[in-house]
Amino acid sequence: MKVVLLERVEGRGTIGDVVTVKDGFARNYLLPRQKALRATEANLKVFEAQRAEIESRNEKARDAAAKSGEKLDGASYVLIRSAGDSGHLYGSVSGRDVADAITAEGGKVDRSMIDMDKPIKSLGLHEVKVRLHAEVTVTVTVNVARSADEAERQARGENVIASQFEDERAAADEAAQDLLEGGAGAQEVLPEEA
Repeated sequence: MKVVLLERVEGRGTIGDVVTVKDGFARNYLLPRQKALRATEANLKVFEAQRAEIESRNEKARDAAAKSGEKLDGASYVLIRSAGDSGHLYGSVSGRDVADAITAEGGKVDRSMIDMDKPIKSLGLHEVKVRLHAEVTVTVTVNVARSADEAERQARGENVIASQFEDERAAADEAAQDLLEGGAGAQEVLPEEA
């Protein structure tokens, strides 16, 4: 289906471009969201008559998105989740969770603005893109941790999982050394038995 774009659509074109897209994409996405019009002669004439208005509206929306994006760009959000010893989450962090965290801190985003290829399934710091407008994208950091203390340590750059394993290894080495030196569990030899 041929459509004329009313705003920039990634991978398709910019305002005023007449492009051919699949029928389902046009009917289910572009047309209902007023991102495009069918490329009929009547619609092309209407578009050309309103082109300046459409471009100015798009520019105002882009400027508003850029202004709100300045506050979000580089911001960090902490999400507390349950996870196993190896750092894998019991569940996952989705775009909805990220949008809820941003909204709770005063940002104004929908879950559809969160650009994640796949859900987050491990502890740590994760970069997530937020598409505020077709031409404005910012990056936020999502700090997924088991506790607030762990989130602070991760924010400082510490690898919490690796340090946990090092602590456990040090404790095991100390217990083994204690046993070798005759610590806990060692039997005392009484002088009568000797």
